[in-house]
Amino acid sequence: MSDTAVLVIDMLNSYRHDDAEALAASAARIVEPLAELIGEARDRDDVDLVYVNDNYGDFTATREGIVRQALNGAHPELVEPLVPDGRCLFLEKVRHSAFYATPLSYLLTRLETKRVILTGQVTEQCILYSALDAYVRHFDVVVPTDGVAHIDAELGSAALRMMEQNMRAALIGSGDCLP
Repeated sequence: MSDTAVLVIDMLNSYRHDDAEALAASAARIVEPLAELIGEARDRDDVDLVYVNDNYGDFTATREGIVRQALNGAHPELVEPLVPDGRCLFLEKVRHSAFYATPLSYLLTRLETKRVILTGQVTEQCILYSALDAYVRHFDVVVPTDGVAHIDAELGSAALRMMEQNMRAALIGSGDCLP
């Protein structure tokens, strides 16, 4: 248990959808800093690491199946460095927010989390909606700007500004997220 949780949102992606190539180009830029942040979180006892990933409408999906599907997708090089190990927590989601219809809020309350670090994709969708849901649940929100990927650069920048202004999110580099 700690007061900080790193949430890795939707990084287990097969990149086989309409916006896949635009997203993959952006995701390629965040893989290295995100892998470093995940590695640091794994090595620390005072940080909880939670993967929250879309099940893509497959309600029989398992953690292993989601990982396998992503590794067999169009861009396994974007997935391999970020595959969750057995020590991290893993939740499935069905819509944009990591909180919507998931036990995330309950889990974070049980872990006594005060601060969430939102990483992953898509900045202007799942990250934005998760930030709002975290904010209304009174969590301090941190978004590493080099740890989130967008489909549309302009909308991604606007989403970051909204998170900073409307949700009081701290926008910082991934190397500065964990004290």
